[in-house]
This record gives sequence, structure tokens and C-alpha cells, in this order.
Amino acid sequence: MDTLDISDTIHIPMSEIRMTAVRSQGAGGQNVNKVATAIHLRFDVQNSSAIPDPIKQRLYALSDHRITDDGVIVIKSQAHRSQDRNRQAALSRLTELLRGTLRERKRRIKTKPSKKAKQRRLDDKNRRAALKRTRQKVSDD
Repeated sequence: MDTLDISDTIHIPMSEIRMTAVRSQGAGGQNVNKVATAIHLRFDVQNSSAIPDPIKQRLYALSDHRITDDGVIVIKSQAHRSQDRNRQAALSRLTELLRGTLRERKRRIKTKPSKKAKQRRLDDKNRRAALKRTRQKVSDD
């Protein structure tokens, strides 16, 4: 596998993705203490020739904690016991993040409530207020 396929048109060369094996955190006994099974994946979006500029802009606009200020995506995968499965999980999470930016979001169209909806809301408020008035203490006047 020499490229990571994001879409039909976007293919990231594996040479642009840096993966390093580190020791996993947390409980796990001897395997965690001895073997570097967790994967740190780093992908420099800013200097990548495979990612088009509009998609880079959408990535920066995400304000995702995995994207640094320098435009580097950092993903850590340590869910699995084997290094290979953690590598595959990290690559699939990178693919998922990049595919999420391919779809352009629809612009929200602002709407106003209709006159009938406003009147219905006011009627409901009046009905509720009247009900609460009947629950008040009765004065001796």
C-alpha cells in the first residue's frame, strides 16, 4: 500500500504520513510495559501536495483538537494489542477525518415563525398563566 485513498481524486502518498510506535498507556501488564504497540500518526496537511486548498481551508475551520496550529494532524491509536491493528485504526481515523471535509455543508436558511404559530404560543402562555393563577392563595378581601 503506497497511497491512502481518501476519494476518487484524492490519494495521499504514504511517504507524507509519519507513523511512530510508542508504548501504550494504562493497564495491560507485561505486554504494555515491554512492547511499543501504540501508534502516533502525523500528517502535515499544510505541506501536502495531495490535499487541495479548499479542503485544507475546511480542515483548518474544523477547530478539531487533533489539528495543530501548524496544520499537522496528530492521531494516537492504542486501542488494540497489536501494532498493525493500531496502525490500521489510525489510518482509518485519518481517512474518516479527511472524508468529512469533502462534503460541503448546506447553508442554513433562517426562518421566522408564522403569525399563527406566534398566536398559538401566546395562547398557550395565557392558558398556563390562568391555571397558575387558580393555584394562588385566596385572599380574605
